[in-house]
Amino acid sequence: MTSRAQLSPDHILACVLAGGQSRRMGGGDKTLLDIGSKPMLTYILERLRPQTNQIVLNANGDPERFTQYDLPVVSDTIDGFAGPLAGILAGLTYARTHCPDVTHVVSVAGDTPFFPQDLIARLTAPIPDKKPVIALATSHERLHPVFGLWPVELLDDLERWLASGKSGKVLAWVDRHDSIEVAFPDDPETGLDPFFNANRPEDLDVARSALEKASA
Repeated sequence: MTSRAQLSPDHILACVLAGGQSRRMGGGDKTLLDIGSKPMLTYILERLRPQTNQIVLNANGDPERFTQYDLPVVSDTIDGFAGPLAGILAGLTYARTHCPDVTHVVSVAGDTPFFPQDLIARLTAPIPDKKPVIALATSHERLHPVFGLWPVELLDDLERWLASGKSGKVLAWVDRHDSIEVAFPDDPETGLDPFFNANRPEDLDVARSALEKASA
């Protein structure tokens, strides 16, 4: 499989997935909870903005609560909180509608503040030139399907998949297509798995401790 020259940032849209119901955190927008001195979403965007020129936020409900971030907010187009695939579909749909030069969407979880600062460069590097291929992140031999590179070319297939009531699990749909895995080391600043996610209140404490250690 021959790789293309690395995709230009102009061809990539990053989509932060914050459309879940945060049940294990007690509901609400966990991405807006403070870790350290700032909301988790602020840390996420500080890592993401140097990597790409275009970012959207996938979130449901009133978009006004994210006004301070000055980002387009796109809601799921599939009813019923269909999970990360619904957010990925929302990002792909936005790209096709508003960003004609974008060929790929990179998804980033809204509860993972220490994801790699070279995430996009490394996900895009091995993508072949001739066919749509999905790239998924791994660490410690574990797959993280919410962190992926998604060809806009696959939008229609994903839309049909979800509209027909098929599984909302990311890997169930990924298995229909060619995909590759890209391994990442631990975050050098915090020492944590780069895809550590804050699902529960105690995870926020871990994130805060890691930030304190990194800034000491």
